[in-house]
Amino acid sequence: MDRKRLVKRAFDLAVALPLLVVLSPLFLLIALLIRLDSPGPALYRQERIGENGRPFTMFKFRSMYQDADPRVHEAYVTDLIRRNVSPQHENGGRAVLKQQQDPRVTRVGRVIRKTSLDELPQLFNVLRGEMSLVGPRPALAYEVAVYKDWHRRRLAALPGITGLWQIVGRNQVSFDDMVRLDIEYIEHQSLLYDIAILLRTPWAVLTGRGAG
Repeated sequence: MDRKRLVKRAFDLAVALPLLVVLSPLFLLIALLIRLDSPGPALYRQERIGENGRPFTMFKFRSMYQDADPRVHEAYVTDLIRRNVSPQHENGGRAVLKQQQDPRVTRVGRVIRKTSLDELPQLFNVLRGEMSLVGPRPALAYEVAVYKDWHRRRLAALPGITGLWQIVGRNQVSFDDMVRLDIEYIEHQSLLYDIAILLRTPWAVLTGRGAG
C-alpha cells in the first residue's frame, strides 16, 4: 500500500469510526421509522461495482417498498447514459441517476433520500475497506455494462459516500460530465482535497445539490 493510499485509509477510519458511534441513536431512529412506515427490513443491500471493477455489497437504508421492481431504474439509467442527457432536461434539474416522483419510494424514503440520510450505512462499507468517505459514486452493474471505454476510468479508485460530482453540480451535469468530474478527482486526490470535499458536502445537501 503506497503512502497516499495509507493516509487516505487512516483518515477514513479516523472519521468513520467516531461517526458510527455518535450517529448510532440516529441509525436506530431511522431504522424504526422505516419499519413503521412500510413492511420489510430497514437496511437495503445492493451489489455495486467498486475499485478496478470488483463487485461488493453496498448498504443503504431502505427507501423503497420491498416489492419495488428494480428493472424500472435499470431502464431509466441505461437510457440516460446512452443518450447522455442533462438531468435538468430530463428531471427538472434533479439528480442525474435518480428518478423523481418515483412511486416505488416510501414516505420515509422520500425524506431520507432528500437529506441523503439513506447513505449513512455506507460508513460500514468504509470500515470494510470497500468504500472511502470521498470518491466516485459507486456504480451499478447494469450501468457499467453500457459504459464507453473511457467511462471505466472512474473505476480506478475506491467509490465514495460523497465526491466532487455531488458538491460541484450533481443537478446540472450530464452523465459524461459526472464521469469527467470523477476522473478529475482521481487524478488530483489528496488528503486536503478529501477534507475540502467533506466540508462542502453538508451545504450541497442542504441546498439540494447533494441529495437525490
